[in-house]
Amino acid sequence: MKAVALPIAGVLGTIAVWWAATVVFGIRQIILPAPPDIVAAFRAQPGYLLRETGATATETLTGFGLAVVAGLVVAVLLTAWRAVERAMLPVLVALNSIPKVALAPLLVVWLGFGSRPKVVLVVLICVFPVVVATMAGLTSTPAELGELSRSLSASPWQTYVKIRLPWALPQVFTGLKVAVTLAVIGAVVAEINNPGNGLGAVIVQSGMSLDTPLAFAAITLLAVLSTTLFYLVVALERWLVPWARAISG
Repeated sequence: MKAVALPIAGVLGTIAVWWAATVVFGIRQIILPAPPDIVAAFRAQPGYLLRETGATATETLTGFGLAVVAGLVVAVLLTAWRAVERAMLPVLVALNSIPKVALAPLLVVWLGFGSRPKVVLVVLICVFPVVVATMAGLTSTPAELGELSRSLSASPWQTYVKIRLPWALPQVFTGLKVAVTLAVIGAVVAEINNPGNGLGAVIVQSGMSLDTPLAFAAITLLAVLSTTLFYLVVALERWLVPWARAISG
């Protein structure tokens, strides 16, 4: 009960301070709308905002799913062959250091308008955390477990599936939790550069019409979407890897 009550109290306290600041300092709605203004903006066109939320969620989940599959495959290949790791890891680091915002306009040129460049940007922005976390997990198997598998004459495949992979899962989920929040950011960056639909497009269009409450309503929905996806990954982790919390302390 305490674990749920404290986060709710924190959110309500933040909203109360925000609301009080707009009243006490007389901040105009166009600069910083009060929470009731944002609620009113949402209630004015709930169908439109929920439809755009669905578009952003679809792009986010599609890109995140592809990034997870690609990240796991790349991490397994890199940890299976040291030569491949030494050859390709600097390339991956260099690719990850490229600001993804700079790639967004190029993706539109290469892939056209629509959802494809948005999904690709989500993949690019969240695949690296999955690769790094999975590699860290697969290469951190304790030496005692390795000796145990050799004493039991386990095959490399059995060692990989029954020891290295389960040991790596907590680290894998750490990467997934980082990646899922980055996935939402990637989708919004892509929508701002290619404003066809989605909450990023709502923010662009509301900014052009100086409709700040609508922009904040979209931002609030993005926060709700990102938080929901993060805790879904946490719930999946606790279901699949119940020993992770004991290991992490």
